[in-house]
Amino acid sequence: MSDTPFGFGLPPEEPEDGDEGKKKDQQSGGEQGPANPFGFGLPGAGGFGGPGADNPLAAMFGSLNPTDLGAAFQQLGQMLSYEGGPVNWDMAKQIARQTVSQGTPDGVKDASVGAADRSAVEEAVRLADLWLDDATSLPSGAGSAVAWSRAEWVEATLPAWQELVDPVAERVGAAMGDVLPEEMQAMAGPLIGMMRSMGGAMFGTQIGQAVGVLAGEVVGSTDIGLPLGPAGRAALLPVNVEAFGKDLGVPQEEVRLYLALREAAHQRLFAHVPWLRSHLFGAVDGYARGIKVDTAKLEDVVGQFDPQNPEQLQDALQQGMFQPEDTPEQKAALARLETALALVEGWVDAVVHAAAKPRLSSADALRETLRRRRATGGPAEQTFATLIGLELRPRRLRDASRLWASLTDARGVDGRDALWAHPDMLPTATDLDDPDGFVHREQLDFSELDKMLGEAAGGAGDKPNLRKDDETEGDGTE
Repeated sequence: MSDTPFGFGLPPEEPEDGDEGKKKDQQSGGEQGPANPFGFGLPGAGGFGGPGADNPLAAMFGSLNPTDLGAAFQQLGQMLSYEGGPVNWDMAKQIARQTVSQGTPDGVKDASVGAADRSAVEEAVRLADLWLDDATSLPSGAGSAVAWSRAEWVEATLPAWQELVDPVAERVGAAMGDVLPEEMQAMAGPLIGMMRSMGGAMFGTQIGQAVGVLAGEVVGSTDIGLPLGPAGRAALLPVNVEAFGKDLGVPQEEVRLYLALREAAHQRLFAHVPWLRSHLFGAVDGYARGIKVDTAKLEDVVGQFDPQNPEQLQDALQQGMFQPEDTPEQKAALARLETALALVEGWVDAVVHAAAKPRLSSADALRETLRRRRATGGPAEQTFATLIGLELRPRRLRDASRLWASLTDARGVDGRDALWAHPDMLPTATDLDDPDGFVHREQLDFSELDKMLGEAAGGAGDKPNLRKDDETEGDGTE
């Protein structure tokens, strides 16, 4: 650890030759001279925002000229003075939109969606809903169908990302203050505040970049198995739908329709299983609470932090500072999360296949392509895994899909979908290992259980009747 807290050096001594030395220092652009306030490296020097700087902040500052230098430092001031939550979401949105506008990751520039694409998406979702009526007992959940640009996807999904990311980011903010001895924390209060502001900004930068990259990969609002967009709004991204089907040898209309089937199926599930959203986000939160920060790495970063190199903290975030706790509770939380994602994606896979197979010649090929796509994950998903220690991939998608298909054969569409009535009726991770055992197992009727519990509660609140019930207990009456 450096001898000076946070790596801040002592102020430079005044030059012996007075004004002449100061003038020389200004002309040379020295790090402590007025020509370089805050000590940040200027463009061309490999410093903050310099050409070729390997960090997303370079995209925000770019190659500065005297005209926009003031605006750049104004942004820097806003970053350092941020006093919001653990993530600077304003910066995250700004970086995400800049990433989208640059055409990341495929180089395709984002553009407003035209009337023809909007009409095609609406028609595809409408037809998809008609086909799904035969494949599931859950009614339509899409009150509207929309065609989004990548920028619109960013705007619509950021509230959900905030709900997912903030719990883990909060742990980092708390850990930044904990790595210093107690006696130093009081003295270094302002510096800790600056570090947390910087941490929120860096987290916002990284999350923003990942969301921006993901906006170039997703085809709808439910690609990762979570409801990221507004409720009841089925959405497709025409530019990404086109890119998805480009090399498949499948007519674009079939690709769009198959993806509309998946989006509409997700919307039915989330609309008519009222506890499902909180169940999924709760599983994510439960797992996130078991993530621990690598305090040794964080302490090393804080101890050597140099305001002339703010990208140090960013690099540490990129390398990952989060590790799941190796405890039975954390393993159980991970199993709950993976199983919940697998059951959602497996149900959608089975239902969409049942609806598409008789009608689309490309159904099998599109199904396999999407399965592989979900199994491997894209670069943005890997970024989130590094940043918050969480992979949003259903590892047991195929097992869950087989189980739902077997349930359809054994109990019919209504019997299969009835399992979504209560979370305790759903298959567990163990059931995915033995689908036949679950399919043929006697299922508890929760409607009868609720009725029994209601009657018991009513009886407990009516004391005179309790004695009457006790007296008739042995006469054979119920």
